[in-house]
Amino acid sequence: MSKLTIAPILFHWSAEDKLAFYNQIADAPVDDVYLGEVICSKRTPFFENHYEEVAETLTNAGKTVVFSSLAEVMLKRERNMIAKFCALEDYPLEINDSSALWHLDGKKYRVGALMNTYNEDTMAYLAARGATHFSLPPELPRDSVAILAAKAKKLGVSVEVQVFGRVSLALSARCYHARAHGRIKDNCQFVCQKDQDGMPLYTLDKQEFLSVNGIQTLSHSYLNLLDELSDLQEIGVTHFRLSPHTQDMVAVSEIFRAVLDGRSTARRANEKLAALDIPAPFANGFWHGQAGYRLVG
Repeated sequence: MSKLTIAPILFHWSAEDKLAFYNQIADAPVDDVYLGEVICSKRTPFFENHYEEVAETLTNAGKTVVFSSLAEVMLKRERNMIAKFCALEDYPLEINDSSALWHLDGKKYRVGALMNTYNEDTMAYLAARGATHFSLPPELPRDSVAILAAKAKKLGVSVEVQVFGRVSLALSARCYHARAHGRIKDNCQFVCQKDQDGMPLYTLDKQEFLSVNGIQTLSHSYLNLLDELSDLQEIGVTHFRLSPHTQDMVAVSEIFRAVLDGRSTARRANEKLAALDIPAPFANGFWHGQAGYRLVG
């Protein structure tokens, strides 16, 4: 059975907004829910005291809870966070930075999309060292995903692909979000919380081009692979990832679930998704080996 997943929240939402979100997701037709701060370690204290409560709520609702690690580890504080993260025993772990491998000797873990698994040798190397599941980078084209899915089947591991939401394009040591507001990273005053789906970045012609989330650069467009779901299933992808935004993610999950289960056509599902008034164009260019912002077909 194809599994639908909710990625970790990339943005700096308030604790109240996150709690409300996960309470809604408890009733959504999804299988796995990823928790954890993956972008900025400074945001962690705002919600870390709620993880046990949220994990219990989601588990009682029949979801598999997976904890995700930081994607960029630079400071001693962050190294200590990774060490504590890797010591967790009660839930599966998803790593997004290779620094975690030092602490995971002999343990099973998942590999996140922010840790680049681009080829078969990388997949085999990590699988031999405990990796059981790979969320592939969203910029991979269809042929590359097919090759990796075939390799995953041979290795006995599962493969996940993002099918909805803004796409992560880059991470930086510096915080452009803070710099854009005349602040520095160490005294950012958490200005990123003002942009709950990312801060729009414009071209000189005033066209929306990208989206900024702290140290992360995202696409302006929203990835939408509804038309490609059946192909993804056929080539061996087992998990389908929805990246959270402030739109109605329960409705989004219901739309994707219906197509995965064969209860809706992609055309009808696209009509329903368009009716949600998502404030950006859809795109699937990467999947088709074209510029990522394009919508093919």
